Amino acid sequence: MNSEKVIFGFFIVLALTLNFGFFIGDIDSMAHHNVYELFAAIVVSLIATVLKFGDRTHLGAIFLATSLVADLQLIVAAFIWGYAAHVSAAGVDEEAAVAIVSFSGGALLANIISVVLLVAETMTVRR
Repeated sequence: MNSEKVIFGFFIVLALTLNFGFFIGDIDSMAHHNVYELFAAIVVSLIATVLKFGDRTHLGAIFLATSLVADLQLIVAAFIWGYAAHVSAAGVDEEAAVAIVSFSGGALLANIISVVLLVAETMTVRR
């Protein structure tokens, strides 16, 4: 068993599951979305991105692209949350909540694509 592939797969799947855990719930209620889960999703997604830098194949480039998209969307969601919570007079209202959860949904889609590519690559590998 290749430990590098295990770690790579672990972080890709963990990024997806943390993102999904944050995304699930009412889109306009921040009571259903935990700030620490968003933070964990960002950190794990960034780790997964770093792990994807070494692959020089075409599929590796697609892996990296999906990871960068997920990172960007999650970071934008965090900035919106930070702005709404600490700068905006309205606070984290429905409009901000919808934007935060929507951006995490975009990251979730990018992570799903990444996991589908990982499974497809695993299925094509010959021993």
